[in-house]
Amino acid sequence: MPKSFILLFLLTFGFSSCEKQKENPTYTIGFSQCIGSDLWRKTMLEEIKIELSLHPGAKLIYKEANGNSKLQVLQAQDMIRKGIDILIISPNEAQPLTPVVEQAYNKGIPVIIIDRKTASSAYTAYVGADNFQIGKMAGEYAGEVLKGKGNIVEVLGLPGSSPTIERQRGFIQGLKRYPDIKITNQVYGNWLGEDTKEQLNKIKNSLINIDAIFAHNDQMASASRKVINTLLDKKQIKVIGVDALPGQGGGLEMVSSGILTASVVYPTGGKEAISTAFKILNKESFSKENILQSLVIDSTNVELMKLQWNKFISQQKDIERQGSLLEEQKVLFKNQQIILNVTVIALVLSVVFGGLALYALLENRKINKNLETNNIEILNQRNQLIEMSSKAEAATEAKLNFFTNMSHEFRTPLTLILSPLEDLIQNEKIKAGAENNLNLIQKNVYRLLRLINQLIDYRKIEHDKMLLSVSQNNIVSFVTDILESFQHSAKKKNIEIRLLTDAQNIKVWLDVNMLDKVIFNLLSNALKFTPANGVIYVEITHTSTSVTLSIKDNGPGIPAEEIDHVFEHFYQAQTNTAKGSGLGLSLSKELMILHHGNINVESTKSQGTKFSIQLQLGEDHFTEQEKLRGKANKDLLYEDAKIYTTGLNDIPEYTNPDLLRTIKPQSILIIEDNADLLNYLGNKLEQDYEVFLANTGENGIASAYEQVPDLIISDLILPGLSGRSLTEKLKSDIRTSHIPIILLSAHGSLEQQINGMESMADAYIIKPFNYDYLVATVKSLLKNRYLLKSHYMSDISSSGKPPISKSLDKKFINDFSGIVEQNLSNENFSVDEISKEIGISRVQLYRKVKALLDCSVTDYIMSRRLKKAKYLLINERYSIAEITYMVGFSSPNYFSTVFKSKYGMRPSEFKKNNSQSKQS
Repeated sequence: MPKSFILLFLLTFGFSSCEKQKENPTYTIGFSQCIGSDLWRKTMLEEIKIELSLHPGAKLIYKEANGNSKLQVLQAQDMIRKGIDILIISPNEAQPLTPVVEQAYNKGIPVIIIDRKTASSAYTAYVGADNFQIGKMAGEYAGEVLKGKGNIVEVLGLPGSSPTIERQRGFIQGLKRYPDIKITNQVYGNWLGEDTKEQLNKIKNSLINIDAIFAHNDQMASASRKVINTLLDKKQIKVIGVDALPGQGGGLEMVSSGILTASVVYPTGGKEAISTAFKILNKESFSKENILQSLVIDSTNVELMKLQWNKFISQQKDIERQGSLLEEQKVLFKNQQIILNVTVIALVLSVVFGGLALYALLENRKINKNLETNNIEILNQRNQLIEMSSKAEAATEAKLNFFTNMSHEFRTPLTLILSPLEDLIQNEKIKAGAENNLNLIQKNVYRLLRLINQLIDYRKIEHDKMLLSVSQNNIVSFVTDILESFQHSAKKKNIEIRLLTDAQNIKVWLDVNMLDKVIFNLLSNALKFTPANGVIYVEITHTSTSVTLSIKDNGPGIPAEEIDHVFEHFYQAQTNTAKGSGLGLSLSKELMILHHGNINVESTKSQGTKFSIQLQLGEDHFTEQEKLRGKANKDLLYEDAKIYTTGLNDIPEYTNPDLLRTIKPQSILIIEDNADLLNYLGNKLEQDYEVFLANTGENGIASAYEQVPDLIISDLILPGLSGRSLTEKLKSDIRTSHIPIILLSAHGSLEQQINGMESMADAYIIKPFNYDYLVATVKSLLKNRYLLKSHYMSDISSSGKPPISKSLDKKFINDFSGIVEQNLSNENFSVDEISKEIGISRVQLYRKVKALLDCSVTDYIMSRRLKKAKYLLINERYSIAEITYMVGFSSPNYFSTVFKSKYGMRPSEFKKNNSQSKQS
């Protein structure tokens, strides 16, 4: 099939499918309510409508029966006939409504009963409050508010109704804790205020001694308060109601205005009913019995409840407004989409059909030629790949052999470096002036020596040239001697190394000059990753056939995704800040294989890592030749100890000088994860600059925001956040965008240098670098920054828009100068107002302005005021007193003094001289 025809098909199908937008499923919900005239029922209906607004496409059929059970039955049957998807019903009476509920339920229509239950369990779900619990809460509250003593009149609802019975039982239960509280009278208010007034007036003589009234709803409670006020004028009588409805005339308003002492929330359940309905319709899990929670509203929490309701109503109005806007946008989008579809399809058809015949002919010829060409190319490529693979394998082996031979050659010059170096370190005269540099050289020579030894050993193993020389040794004494070599390094970090063993004499056949490398490597790693004041456990256990040595630290641990790779050669974990060559653990595993043993690792993130090596007991697994060669070389053991422990004796971290020192005019932040290089640069540069140090990208960012240095030197490869990412973040932040950044990296390719500069770095220096070149680069960048400042300040009053090259710095200067201009007449205008307006701290504002404008904020404001005053004196006809206050000075005398110090004459003289020059 030709490509053009496929394109036509896809476009036509795509546009037509776009028109068929996925619509939400539509449902018809029937809601039958026994009565809708009272506030509680109105609130229930309002909640249902609000919740339905979140489900576009749902249709609501609403019927109310005005308290007539027969009418409610007929209305429910009519909705069933119309084919509703779900029925929500609030029964007027339980028994008369039971048959129609069962009818809907048996027809497969889900039924949710709300507020009152029917006489049958044939319904899908029930939503409503527990009237017994509401009555009990009212009783407990009355007992607390009356302090356990008093007389109460209870105004009940409709005789025989389930809410009345349950609330009365709950109220009596709640008062059981207060035996000194008596219910002196009970009257039926039939849920109505007028009936309540009539009943209370009949017992008005007995109301004299009451302390509280509990009414089964807020309407009766409000009527009770009116009767009390009319008959007794006794404001201190407590009146407790039920419902606590929001809105005008509701219980919340009554409690807030003091009509009611308190009201128990009787939730309508409208929201919950709709929520349950959509769970049922969408085949989601739901609860059959949904009992709504309640609480007592009084003066302590009524304002909060009113505030929450008002906020809810406001949000609902916003939702409705946004919904109408969304519908308008949908209509507009649909119309535009139709026009676009027709236009594109017509265009595609006109192009495709015009060239379809010619294209088909040419395409067939091309396909046949391409097939022949591809077959030939595939055969040639296969032969080339086979040849290249063999050449690459030979080249790789040659490179490794060359590198191994070179590694052998490195040992001689390293030895010649190390021996004279140790003589220099022991020479007290030379040591006094250059101890730190000599120690740094020694440490890195040993580091090179360790890497070369590991590489040579690894290549020997690859070519089966590393031969065992085993002898029988007490492994406990062997490990104890090795631990002694690490005690000095451990004490420096206050790390305790504990040796645990199940026996003091465990004889094991091993090659001491190979196994010590394994133990040295595991112990040096443990010390490297164990935090200060930590513990390292070295445990030796044995069975009848084997011995196990485990080394456990309490460091950061190894992530699960990396633990399977730790023994791979040249593998380096990405999450650890202290990276190595990736050879140590791989070599350790190979040495354990030579010993016919095992090495494994267990680790839990943030809890530590445990390495275990296992050796077989006895000598049968070794050859006679391996046993005959077995001799321990104590000199090699001592050399390995120095090689593996020297790297752990880090130079102490650089600390900033005393705060009472003379502050240097320029500051530099150095970000480098190598402690030696970090401290070396810090010690060298502190002679001329204020120096701040950081060893991770995150710490560097925080220090840059806090210190706002004049220049930043950062390594490209940092733990966590790379130098490139750090540069991009600092250069895109208004607080630090002006700071020059130098990136240091061992990546020397042109592509990598371009990549570094694209991150907006000001300079890119390749390691190893010349220190003098680095200092020259620092001075050059700082000098260029100084020249840029001078350019900014050449005419600070010109337009308020200095010619700044970087957009963020330009925006900062524009915003800063604009804020100052707007507030020149405000004599109380302060630096705090500027920093708040721009959104940076006071210290950062001072340093940013100093770095970009080479002046303080207050000097800039004063300069702007005097420039404005000078302009007004020349071009406007204001008096000097008026100009004084227009430019923010507190008095004419102070203004005159400052003006004279700046321009050499008083404002009056300046104005007079300029007037004369104009006239002339």
